[in-house]
Order: sequence, then structure tokens, then C-alpha cells
Amino acid sequence: MTAAPRSIITLTAIIRLLLGWGTYFALLVAGHLLAPPVPAPLLVTALLVIIAVILICAFGVVTEAEHLANRLGDPYGSLVLTISICLIEVILIAAVLLGPGDHATIARDSVMAVSMIILNAVIGLCLMVGGLRHGALTHNRTGVSNYLVMIVVFAALAFAVPALIGAPDGAYEIWQEIPIIVVTVGAYAFFLYRQMGPQANEFTEVAPVGAVSVDASSTVGTTHPSPAEAAHQAESRRPEAAGQVESEPQGIVEILSTHRVEIILRLVLLVATVLPIVLLSHDMATLLDDGLGRLGAPVALSGVVIAMIVFLPETLTSLRAAWNGEIQRVSNLCHGAQVSTVGLTIPTVLVIGMLTDQRIVLAESPINLALLAITLLVSVIGFAGKKVTAVQGAAHIIIFVMFGLALFA
Repeated sequence: MTAAPRSIITLTAIIRLLLGWGTYFALLVAGHLLAPPVPAPLLVTALLVIIAVILICAFGVVTEAEHLANRLGDPYGSLVLTISICLIEVILIAAVLLGPGDHATIARDSVMAVSMIILNAVIGLCLMVGGLRHGALTHNRTGVSNYLVMIVVFAALAFAVPALIGAPDGAYEIWQEIPIIVVTVGAYAFFLYRQMGPQANEFTEVAPVGAVSVDASSTVGTTHPSPAEAAHQAESRRPEAAGQVESEPQGIVEILSTHRVEIILRLVLLVATVLPIVLLSHDMATLLDDGLGRLGAPVALSGVVIAMIVFLPETLTSLRAAWNGEIQRVSNLCHGAQVSTVGLTIPTVLVIGMLTDQRIVLAESPINLALLAITLLVSVIGFAGKKVTAVQGAAHIIIFVMFGLALFA
């Protein structure tokens, strides 16, 4: 049974929307008051207000994402949140590139920060939470390996290859950009097709936490029923005996048809709640740059903080999935976000660079390349096993700490 519109567009959801969009428009009106240098008390107050509003909106996004995930099932439910946030992030980067000033490294810095946050901070925390609460967790190795293969290839095209075959400044030449765009878009589209179609079952949970086989549970601490009792129990478990009609599970097409209104409303509400988060994060960049500059912190730290804020809804959703022992959903959210971020961002910025005659510098520094390589190696080794544990999560968190230290080097 589909949910009624009134149960979707609730008072709480409306308040979240009003807070998010109201704060954004208030910042637009009061923009001249927040032009650097901003007085310290006003700067701190503005940052606290923005962060508080972002947190409130983030919980709304998580709520809608979980409703959609429950309705659509994985991997479709996770894809909705992942692609929504990634598309908005790509639009923001594109807006910066199309604006005034020189932003040759904006795509590289943003995607690298997002990569280290997703692959190390978020996945590390999720493995720690899930591992400590449930022990070793079983993931769908075929699905995760598909993610990791795409991540390795996209990361190489984005950060390593331009340093080896590109111009001295780390940018691709025009004749190199065209095949890179074509193969990246083609590979990403093919991956999505396989994930949502023929290979969809490879991105579902292998063994939900708490699931116990009927045979195992019925033979521990109980006596075997007599043949007559066994026959009666078997008959009572038949769907016809309970007045039910046995049916096949709903396919995605049938779900979309049956619950079309609910799904559309939740999608609109999710995007409408995500947008203020991203827009406020973008506006907050100026305030962070000002504040961090006064503290003598590196400028790159601002980009990391913004990336963490933008992906806060996905982080919260992933942590909740880990708490529930849904490790494959964690992979769908985190690894899927990484594939989407690179697969969408790199082609987009290269096209904009070609159209606007801008240099797009993608080649990374040696230390960041080394940390990314270690991250991918740890990911491949860790998820190659049948189960993942909290120890692997600790390793990812250590790598993220090293990335943080490298920012100050």
C-alpha cells in the first residue's frame, strides 16, 4: 500500500525546507555584511547557524533516502541518494568554473577531497561501527569488486594518467581530453546499466543480520515433532492456509507503477532538501577561507570541510546502515558515490574547459597519489575477503588521518 501525500509532506519536512531555503535567501540578502574581513563574533555566529541548519536538513535527507531505499530496494534506493548528491556537487563545480577567476584545480581538489572522505573516513567509520556492533559482516563480493574496478580505473584517468602523458602543468591536451571523456562517460553509463539491470542482484545484501535459517533454529533445543505434527505445521505455513496468495516479489517496474506518486513526492522532497545543504556549503566556503586564513590553516582544508558537509546526508545514511548491519548498503552508498563522483565530474569539467578555453589541471601531487594508491590497495585487499571487520575500518581511518596531516605539510 502506498503512503498518502499527507504522510510524506509532513510538518517536520516543511519546517526543514523553510529553514534551509530561508537561511540561504537570508545569506543572499545579507551578503554584504559577510564580505571579508568579517568581524570574528559575526563570523563564528554565521558559521554555527549554517552548520546547524545543514544538520537539520541532513536528517531530513536521510529520512527520505531510507523511505526510498525501503520502497525501491537496493541498489535502486541507494542510487537515488548517491546520484542526487553527486549531480548537485557536479553542478556546483561547473558553476565555479563558469564564474569569474581562475579555477584550474577546483575539480582535482574537490574530487580528491571527496575520494579520501568517502573511501577512508566514511567507510572506515562504517566498518568500525558495524564491526564492533555485529562482528564480521558478509558483503556481496561480486558487487563490491565491480565498484572497486571502476574506482581504480577512474582514479587513474583522473589523477595519475595526466601527470604521465599530459602537459607539464598536469592538464590533458585537447586531443587527449576527447577520448577520456568518451571512455569515462561510456564506462559509467555501462556500469549503471548493468547495476540497475542484469547484475542488480549482485548489489543486494548477502545475509541480513539476525536472519536465522528455519532448519537451524528448529533443531536447537527442541524435540522433533511427530510425522502428523510435522505435516500439520507444513500445511499451516502454506500461503493458502493463511488466506494468502503466493506471489513473486515485485520488480522495479511494478514498484514504480504501483507507488509512482509516493516515489515522485519523496524524490522531489529529497532533492529540495539536499539543495540548501549544498548551496549553504558553497556560501560557507568564503567564511571558512576567512576564518582558516586568520588561524594560519592551509587553504585546502576549507575544501575538505566543504566536501564533508556536502556528503553529510550520505554519511549519516551509511552510518545508520552500518549500525543495522547492512554492509552491502554501505558499499552501495560509499563506493557508488565514489564511482558517480569521478564518473560525472571529470567528463563535465573537461567539456567545460574545452568550451570555455580553460586549463583543467587534474594531475595530483606525489603524496596524494601515494595516499590514494594505499587507499585503493587497502580497499581491494579488505573487500576481497568473505567478510569485513572493524580492524579494516581502523586502517582506513589511519589513512584519512595521514591525508589530514599531508594538508599541513
